[in-house]
Amino acid sequence: MAIRHRTGLIIIGIAALLLLALIFFGPALVRVDRYRPQVISFLQEKTGKQVEIGRLTLTFFPLSIHIDDFGVKNPPIFPRGYVVQVARIDAELSLGALLHRQVVIKSLVLKDPILNMTSDPDGPWNFENPQAQASQNTFPLGLISRVQIERGQLIASNLLPSDAAGPVFFEAHEVFCDLEQVNLMGIINPSSSSTDGQGTVKAGLMHFGSVEAKNMESKLRLEARHVYFTEVKAQVYGGNAAGDLTFDLLGKNVKFKTDVRLKGISVAQLLAAFPSGGGKMTGKMEGDVKLAGEIEHTLRPLAGIHGAGHVTVRNGQVPSLKLNANLMKLAHFNDLGPAKNDPSAFNVITTDLELDNQRISSRVIDIDGYGVDVDGSGSVSVSGSDELNYRGLAEITTKESFFTNTVARLSGATLKDGKLQFPFRIGGTIDNPVFSKGKGDIDVDAVQKPH
Repeated sequence: MAIRHRTGLIIIGIAALLLLALIFFGPALVRVDRYRPQVISFLQEKTGKQVEIGRLTLTFFPLSIHIDDFGVKNPPIFPRGYVVQVARIDAELSLGALLHRQVVIKSLVLKDPILNMTSDPDGPWNFENPQAQASQNTFPLGLISRVQIERGQLIASNLLPSDAAGPVFFEAHEVFCDLEQVNLMGIINPSSSSTDGQGTVKAGLMHFGSVEAKNMESKLRLEARHVYFTEVKAQVYGGNAAGDLTFDLLGKNVKFKTDVRLKGISVAQLLAAFPSGGGKMTGKMEGDVKLAGEIEHTLRPLAGIHGAGHVTVRNGQVPSLKLNANLMKLAHFNDLGPAKNDPSAFNVITTDLELDNQRISSRVIDIDGYGVDVDGSGSVSVSGSDELNYRGLAEITTKESFFTNTVARLSGATLKDGKLQFPFRIGGTIDNPVFSKGKGDIDVDAVQKPH
């Protein structure tokens, strides 16, 4: 019995030593890197694009293939560059599937990937393969249970009609993503109608057009050429934004729509993100906005945005407008009590917004200034001209002297409950507003205080 027991221990010991040798020396003996040319050729056939692989290695526990310096280049109709570059890919394989001559990837980890998504004016994307539908049944990869992205970058842009590179309309940096049930063939197949993955995503920095967001967290779903960001939370210009964002990649122009709720947004920081927007207005903004549109293949891809919303801005200034000072001059008096202290300041502005044809219109604008209340309506151009077209009724909230009221009424104002009211118009531009009452324009700087 002792001899049998000793023999059993020896066999177990030898097996353990063989297992350790397999763990430490097996990957070196199985030199998978020698199959790199065949792997590259296979991937090029299935993707329809030029593929680069720096090095292939193998580990046994878990059974995994490691790919260093992976890259897929743009197809010929696109500018020179890469669709995707990944510093390292770790692919865990199913041992049971390999024993049946099948390749099943249980999980993928992509480290430091850079994805450049580019759309051609005729419709196709650079990551698509028009031949994928015909060959998908021969591709041995099924759904991947889990895909993780670490420190990724995503850059999306359109080509111009001349096929020159257009401006970037969406980008995300420091991306961390965890997806389940990912269908790689569905992603590269332009005719796919499948759900290609879902999970969660985080991004340290995002840009959509000129708007910037930080520390974004969201649920993500990829489905039949649609990208859904739901339950989005992000930091935006000193405040917070929450809502949903959807991209539709089916047509020649990408379509998008968003429904966002804003709180504590710095108007000064928001406007400074746009050309010539700096210094126009201050205050903190809250409200809700819905936007949609097509991202066109032009130098201004987001010019066709349209939408509506309702916002409130508190405790701010409009330096160029100087509402109180201009209304004082229009009424031919200057003694407005609290209004004279800061003519460009306001307490609260509440308004509805409608964006269409590069113009923002408001049907009801309520301004609570310091000494002046205004109810108005109108629009402003966002096409670059900054043209103003507003009208309203202003009320001086402090009761004035008999002499001041008399002079003001002679200037076209009316008296209600001891307070002056008069209609006005604002034309010109944001930088140079022109105030008027009645049908004619008035040079407010030429109006003098009565003696």
